[in-house]
Amino acid sequence: MRFEPRLLDEIRARLTLSDLVGRRVTWDRRKTQPGKGDFWACCPFHQEKSPSFHVDDRRNRYKCFGCGASGDHFTFVCETEGLSFPESVERLAEQAGVALPAPDPQAAKREKKRAGLAEICEMAAWFFEAEFAGSRGGAAREYTAKRGLKAETLSEFRFGFAPDSRDALKSFLAAKGVPEADMAEAGLVIRPDDGRPGYDRFRGRLMIPIHDERGRVVAFGGRTLSPEGQPKYLNSPETPLFHKGVMLFNAHRAREPAFKAGEAVVVEGYMDAIALWQAGIHHVLASLGTAFTEDQVVRLWKFAPEPVICFDGDVAGVSAAHRAIDRIFPVLRSGYSFQFSFLPDGMDPDDLIKERGVEGFRQEVVKAQALFDAVWEREISVSRIDTPERKAALEKRFDDLIGTIRDDRVKRRYQLDLKFKLSNLFFEQSRQTRRDGKKTSDTAAGLGIARERVAASDDFGTERLVLGICMRFPHLLDRNFERFAGLPFTNTLHRQLRDILCRIVDDLEAAPIADLTSSFDEPLRDIMHEMMLETIGLQEQRKAEFSALNHRFPLLKSNPPEDFVEAAYLHFLDLLELNALEEELTGELTTADEHLDEHAWARIQALTQDLSRRREECARDEADLAERARKIRSAPPVVAAQ
Repeated sequence: MRFEPRLLDEIRARLTLSDLVGRRVTWDRRKTQPGKGDFWACCPFHQEKSPSFHVDDRRNRYKCFGCGASGDHFTFVCETEGLSFPESVERLAEQAGVALPAPDPQAAKREKKRAGLAEICEMAAWFFEAEFAGSRGGAAREYTAKRGLKAETLSEFRFGFAPDSRDALKSFLAAKGVPEADMAEAGLVIRPDDGRPGYDRFRGRLMIPIHDERGRVVAFGGRTLSPEGQPKYLNSPETPLFHKGVMLFNAHRAREPAFKAGEAVVVEGYMDAIALWQAGIHHVLASLGTAFTEDQVVRLWKFAPEPVICFDGDVAGVSAAHRAIDRIFPVLRSGYSFQFSFLPDGMDPDDLIKERGVEGFRQEVVKAQALFDAVWEREISVSRIDTPERKAALEKRFDDLIGTIRDDRVKRRYQLDLKFKLSNLFFEQSRQTRRDGKKTSDTAAGLGIARERVAASDDFGTERLVLGICMRFPHLLDRNFERFAGLPFTNTLHRQLRDILCRIVDDLEAAPIADLTSSFDEPLRDIMHEMMLETIGLQEQRKAEFSALNHRFPLLKSNPPEDFVEAAYLHFLDLLELNALEEELTGELTTADEHLDEHAWARIQALTQDLSRRREECARDEADLAERARKIRSAPPVVAAQ
């Protein structure tokens, strides 16, 4: 349905945006100025500790300066309640007391038809429920008891039973005056092409209604109760009400709990979803097919910015995750992704809950892999990189996958991170190949050699720290590329590494990483090896006494927020530039001892003033970072994925 701009403006005018948003957030008293229509809060769309979410009542707009979420009244309701745009307009129009125009005749006709089909599905749900409770439902009740389903769960999800009869449901609906054609259109009856009488689609099955996001019964899932019955699960066919590639099971129940929890859990089947719901995990959903579709991926982001997809840890579960990755990549956008939790082999969510309880399941969810890590593991686990051709093939697979991402910002971030990770992988493989037969008894001793090859200087630690951060967080290098490229490194090897990193970033799509890493000389290899201890994560490196980046920047072990890492990185750049400025002033003063003219004196004064100003700025930044670091250290520890 299309709505006139005048109508939308009237709704916005009658509802204050801060009142609407204020139901979901707590305003920050220090930054908020109600008299000016200026409101600040922690963002409701992502986790943050300092308020970066802004509502401007004068412009009827909101924006988060952290995750980029923005919009108006209708966008906010769509994102927080999982409604479509027309549904959000209807909801807010009712609250504002604004009458909506009558739909056009064709739209009204289609909606009337859908409403009629929903009524038929509701009749069928009632029939199945009655059969479940009756004399013919004994086997179904026995099955649910064996699964440990409680009476309140059976009632909430409206479990039913379809008798093993050719036309039990058909006869029931016919007695209610429902035409057979409408039964077939609702997906409940199959009508043979040869003109024979229609018959029930579901027979001898445990029945579970499938609801749309408005809570209407629109389809059914039926589980066979016979050990030989096939298929094990049977869903309704596509109908005007039911599109299994778009819908999500339990969406209408999960919407509010997902918002409150700030997360959504996605499982493979609706029985898994019901088991988790019964255990108290109400922000759970399930797909209705063998693989996620792009529509379902986008719809899941209405429940949480990074839903956790839980798969069985067996081969089938891993394969399902890999299929999901290919559907997710094209629609990735800033601030939205997925995490993957692979349950212990041979266990589904129901098994895990029964064996380890809710806490055991939550522990598995906490260990979920980021999408990036799942992609990396998928490709590396089946790759050999012992020849240039195989390295090129691996790089091409990553390039092809990243090329499907439509969001340019997300695409570049993936290009950066994967190029750097590939460079680390190829470098380490090449280094180990070169050193075959030259076994080093102590990895840490090899790192000492790397350190000795770099001449000592005041900037040694800061230079190496900046390079290490760039390799761990390449997006910071990309964001500050011009500044990094011009950094006054004092060490020759550091300058070489800086130029290599810049080449990777500046030529993302054309620079073959395997060729680049194979050209490193031995001193540069030693420094790269030291840098990449934590990046590569090999077992022997974890045992080394000297772990370059975490040794120089211990707070990284506390998983600080990204904005803190960036602030620290910029501070380290300031320090290197400040040291270079001091050297420049020293050189000017030395020259002035022999020859001082008016021009030289003016240069010395300008450098002195600039140096004084930057020293003060660095001191303030250092104090701010120290205070933030203290708070990060004192915060409860974050359990990292294993």
